[in-house]
Amino acid sequence: MAGLLADKVALVTGGSSGIGRATALAFAREGAKVVIADIAVEGGEETVRMIKEAGGDAIFVQTDVRRAEEVEALINLAVETYGRIDCAFNNAGIAGKTEAPIADYPEEEWLEVLSTNLTGVWLCMKYEIRQMLKQGGGVIVNNASAAGLLGFPGRSPYGASKHGVLGITKTAALEYAQAGIRVNAVCPGWIQTPMIQEALDDPERGPQIVASEPLGRVGTSEEVAEAVVWLCSDKASFVIGHGMVIDGGLTII
Repeated sequence: MAGLLADKVALVTGGSSGIGRATALAFAREGAKVVIADIAVEGGEETVRMIKEAGGDAIFVQTDVRRAEEVEALINLAVETYGRIDCAFNNAGIAGKTEAPIADYPEEEWLEVLSTNLTGVWLCMKYEIRQMLKQGGGVIVNNASAAGLLGFPGRSPYGASKHGVLGITKTAALEYAQAGIRVNAVCPGWIQTPMIQEALDDPERGPQIVASEPLGRVGTSEEVAEAVVWLCSDKASFVIGHGMVIDGGLTII
């Protein structure tokens, strides 16, 4: 039986680990050729190896999503290699090193988080949409966060960036719906990834994180990946501008 994305070409940014890697593997499992982009070379190449070992087709392109010229080169190489981009998961992001209230938050780090999480998503969308307009359509899913739906004390740039991702997702969905381009987002809660592993391992913070989830556990990258695959498939053909919450109930309490 053909997969949900058979003969499609899918792009994943931040594909070297965590949710990005899980989604790249899920795309390949469902029949897509996968282009993996990340600033981290070793992890990105490992994701490609995993896909190929499972019988899939993938390439890795080292990319800093904060740089327009690198994003444009990524899109061009994807098209040169596979001819088109049918699905894109804009997942690359950082949490920021500092945890502090707004009045004490360092400006340099504020700018770094916003440039990666929000400007990076915008740049990827800009060049993905240009390609999708040429080919007559496509699907984009942006990785927002439950932090884009709630206040996130101590991590103001992360929360602001993820609120922004939801905003540009809805705007793009309206701007390009009639051009055959669907744009949505996912909003994960606490997911066990390298980004939050240190917090989960902390003897005080870890139990607090788990206790904040009504299901009594954090989520997995694979659970988010399944939602992304569905949103990219024809089964979600009437879904646009949606921020799909995958958070174990975190945002309803």
